Amino acid sequence: MKPFHYVRPAGLAEAAGAHGGRPGSAYLAGGTNLVDLMKLGVERPDTVVDIARLLPADVEATADGGVRVGAGVRNADLATHPVAGARCPALAQALLAGASAQLRNAATTGGNLLQRTRCGYFQDVSKACNKREPGSGCAALDGVNREHAVLGHSPLCVATHPSDLAVALSALDAEVEVTGADGVRRVPLDGFLRLPGEHPERDTTLGHGELVTAVVLPPGVFGVPSAYRKARDRASYAFALASAAAVLETRDGRISRVALAFGGLAHRPWRARVAEERLLGERPAEDVLRTAVDAELQAARPLRDNAFKVRLARNLAVDVLGRLAGSLPD
Repeated sequence: MKPFHYVRPAGLAEAAGAHGGRPGSAYLAGGTNLVDLMKLGVERPDTVVDIARLLPADVEATADGGVRVGAGVRNADLATHPVAGARCPALAQALLAGASAQLRNAATTGGNLLQRTRCGYFQDVSKACNKREPGSGCAALDGVNREHAVLGHSPLCVATHPSDLAVALSALDAEVEVTGADGVRRVPLDGFLRLPGEHPERDTTLGHGELVTAVVLPPGVFGVPSAYRKARDRASYAFALASAAAVLETRDGRISRVALAFGGLAHRPWRARVAEERLLGERPAEDVLRTAVDAELQAARPLRDNAFKVRLARNLAVDVLGRLAGSLPD
């Protein structure tokens, strides 16, 4: 492992200054992703800024009836929290599907969003990877790409985002609270995580020195039917081949509200806006759900090894939506 400086700032302003003033620095909170990548030689920071004690670690109500989840809240605590867990099933289900109990006890809300891809070529420093080393190429394009993206990828990167929590947060219209030298700002989750485009090395829209201090859930998502489902190669502790999070309400037998997000298919959670638009006002019959989801997935561009993901994602989404609507049996 490369030697590095360790900085333990007294406050968030000092942390932002310490990070922003050192171009090769990285924030450390739970460490469940960063430490692994440092051991592999993928991440080689000159300075590690320890913010574990500084991040907000409370779940609290906002003035408008929403909920603010501090970036330092552990995944295990959030999954079982009486407000954010029991009244928001998709959130709890995504967290519990995400990792082992040991990891959930260490991993934080902010760190979960900021974790880097689990692409094998990204994690192998002997292979070409534009995300790890811009301009070096993408070995996954002609390599083993069964687990890679089918939506929103570019010729420079076909990696997927590994977070289960982020998929649920996308469907729940969450915002990310960001703190930096210029103060605090909020960014919709879909505007916080990036598609690869021509800069796959940039996972987020964070400015240098900025850090995630909270995730904010809007008031309208609590007590509303929601669910998360994940398909993976083994029954536990595996990343999603495809996943789906949904929120759905009906009125007089027709869909009055719907949100759908996919995981495992793109460089960030994929919000299914086309499907949502087609479903509003419709009866939630299985064929209607399937037609709407198929319209969304027409944008898919499968690679050599992963065309199966399109059908898998469609079936997951139809199942989740149908169960929420009561049109499919439990």
